[in-house]
Amino acid sequence: MIADSGEQLGVMSPAQALALARERKLDLVEISPGAEPPVCKIMDFGKYKYLLKKKQQDAKKHQHVVVVKEVKFRPKIEKHDYEFKLRHAREFLEEGHKVKITIQFRGREITRPELAHNLIRRIEGDTKDIGELEQRPMFEGRTMITIMTPLAKGTKPKPKAPAKAAAEKKADGVPAQAAAPSAATPKEKPAPAAPAETKAN
Repeated sequence: MIADSGEQLGVMSPAQALALARERKLDLVEISPGAEPPVCKIMDFGKYKYLLKKKQQDAKKHQHVVVVKEVKFRPKIEKHDYEFKLRHAREFLEEGHKVKITIQFRGREITRPELAHNLIRRIEGDTKDIGELEQRPMFEGRTMITIMTPLAKGTKPKPKAPAKAAAEKKADGVPAQAAAPSAATPKEKPAPAAPAETKAN
């Protein structure tokens, strides 16, 4: 038997425990029926249920529900439409939601999947400060989809692995620098000249 103050009252009969609860104008609640002997506690059961319900409601308030928002693009999207849809995608990421990027193909556009890949890379670059790709782009029928997830607060975007320096400089029209030698080789000193022979008179 446990009192409402938490004090251990020892083992007593059910009649004694019930009489003690009535004397204090409280309820007798069995909290461990499987124990030997069973454990009961004197408490205000109505107040206990109210506090339990309030605690559950407070936990739900602090619980963040992740929602997946969808933004649809076209492979040959115009600049104005792209900026409009990108703004929505950024808003969803800033609110902590995941964003499903859907690129819809029409007609013979399906034969140009590189357009969709280029568009996804463009979206990824324009949202790298607040989000990152959660999965690689993949086809579902005549659409290509990928999922973006918001970056955790305080997380910096991951830098992309640099391409080969020579290829990049060639693309930019700048000649690549000569690679430094792996080990310095000391210059060989010239052999000393042989002494001139002197003819005897």
